[in-house]
Amino acid sequence: MLTRVTFAAFLALLPVLAWPQADPTLLAKLRQGGYVLYLRHASTDFSQNDERMKSFEDCASQRNLTDKGRDEARAIGAHIKRLGIPIGPVHASPFCRTMETARLAFGRAERTNEVRGGPANTNDPTRYEPLRQLLAKKPPAGQNAVISSHGNPFYAVFGPPYLAEGEIAVVEPSAFIVVGRIRLSDWQAFD
Repeated sequence: MLTRVTFAAFLALLPVLAWPQADPTLLAKLRQGGYVLYLRHASTDFSQNDERMKSFEDCASQRNLTDKGRDEARAIGAHIKRLGIPIGPVHASPFCRTMETARLAFGRAERTNEVRGGPANTNDPTRYEPLRQLLAKKPPAGQNAVISSHGNPFYAVFGPPYLAEGEIAVVEPSAFIVVGRIRLSDWQAFD
């Protein structure tokens, strides 16, 4: 049972658990390339789930993007284009919601099993090693790589807090750290 004291202690820890906010020079850095943009798929319909899914192509039996989510994905892509952020490789989890998010935002997606969903906590210490390797891989010169995936894999690699749907974590691959995050509401602030 969560007591007031426990809840107060949790609230006191929130600043410690939070990722660093994007520094004011983040846009200039992104325009130069060299980062991995980890994008959690846009808004989905939580009345759906993946339990009856027979294959990754079986979109009818998965949790899918809502119309709002499709609009969010298009908006992310429009903001990135408007701001002149160069995008290189676009990897996507094979689930329909992540592939659709990437295609709507970037016009393309390479189906990549290494970034697929899964449990946040796993007894297999190697489960997310392929994802770690992609996050640590430097993109081609002058470009940023994109990984369109889920909340759990990112949480498993970097810890709390979870990414919101449509949120991007900016990863500096050589240091393997999150240097900032961009929420859907943050895009308007960039010039």
